[in-house]
Amino acid sequence: MSATTTTTAKIECMIVEAIVSFGPATETVTREATFESLDLDSLDLVELSQIIEEEFRVQLGTADVADLKTVGDAVDLVVARTS
Repeated sequence: MSATTTTTAKIECMIVEAIVSFGPATETVTREATFESLDLDSLDLVELSQIIEEEFRVQLGTADVADLKTVGDAVDLVVARTS
């Protein structure tokens, strides 16, 4: 397994864990799941962005967060910013 795959897996795992802490069931939090389908509101997304910033030292602006629609979008953004 390459370093990139490991890093991507770690990022995805952390983001999924953070989202689950907001209430959705673990099995519903997939890369394809939209934040709307997971019943996450804008405050949840702000909190998620703060967790990402603290965990991975990635700066996310308001526009970045507004553009995120799915769990996969969030993972891909963090992977792009950390590589």
